[in-house]
Amino acid sequence: MREQSSATASSRIAVDTEAGSADTGVHRPEVPGAAAPASAPDAARQPTAADGSGHPGARTTPDGAARPPAPMTPAGRRTGTLLAALGVVAFSLTFPATAWGLEGFGPWSLVAVRSVLAALIAGTCLLALRVPLPGRRHWAGLAVVAAGVVLGFPLLTTLALQTSTTAHAAVVVGLLPLTTALFSALRMGTRPSRTFWTAALAGAAAVVAFTVQQSGGALTTADLYLFGALLVCAAGYTEGGRLARVMPGWQVIGWALVLCLPLSGPAAALALSYEPVRLTAHSVAGLLWVAAGSQFLGLVVWYRGMAAIGIPKASQLQLAQPLLTLVWSVLLLGEHLTVAAPLTAAAVLVCIAVTQRTRS
Repeated sequence: MREQSSATASSRIAVDTEAGSADTGVHRPEVPGAAAPASAPDAARQPTAADGSGHPGARTTPDGAARPPAPMTPAGRRTGTLLAALGVVAFSLTFPATAWGLEGFGPWSLVAVRSVLAALIAGTCLLALRVPLPGRRHWAGLAVVAAGVVLGFPLLTTLALQTSTTAHAAVVVGLLPLTTALFSALRMGTRPSRTFWTAALAGAAAVVAFTVQQSGGALTTADLYLFGALLVCAAGYTEGGRLARVMPGWQVIGWALVLCLPLSGPAAALALSYEPVRLTAHSVAGLLWVAAGSQFLGLVVWYRGMAAIGIPKASQLQLAQPLLTLVWSVLLLGEHLTVAAPLTAAAVLVCIAVTQRTRS
């Protein structure tokens, strides 16, 4: 905070001093005839966060500077791990639910409508709780989350699932933890240990080998969509995990969804006018799940978990997601698995155990 004060009572010379890293917006110019500045108690009552977001729940010191986060307790780490795991379970249903949705909706309609429904849910929650707008410095990060998680990943994977099986599409999810850790290292300067990277690479290799074997080892035209989805989703996860440290995770995805509404609304109307719609139990259930479960509730617990235990460790929990997706594919879509599934599951669980015990 830059505060202007006079050096002496008679000189009226303003001197800039650095009082903290946050700007409370209180300006006290001492010039002849100027109005009296606001008192300290009045300024302290302003609901301005240290990060400039205006969020009254932010942790700040009396002078407006940001407080360091409290040390994470073992119970907090367990809770964060549980929340991230719940997010993985929700995400594991995304591909089967998308396959159901494609039975009655076109790919563009499905993606646009799911975004609109999720934005309505998020916007209702934000309005009901009277959540203030994020600070301007956070909107660029929210735009990355919106582009990667709200629009990019759903659209690219939905286009891929038109010609790809859910087993083959699970390749992108198998590589997502490693890609997210790489984005985290580049964006946030995290430096996981060699043991962490060894376990992460081994787990990713096991998942890739299993899913490629399941799809016959042949690359399809859908692979370009899948690898593109991998990159944009990793960027969105990383930025969302960073923002979840300064605002609640559900608000991160909530504002990202609302940010996309001016685009997703007209896109939904246009897509529905061109693509035929056939409402069935499967298509409606698939649409509702990808909108409420995958697009909102799953991301709420996922971002909160990432904020608690760190992006690299949370991302490694996703090594189990392809195997969960394959289980749901058997139960919901009638796909058949080979005997390699339990062997890969055991290898992935070992890798997850190792990454959870290393220090990121």
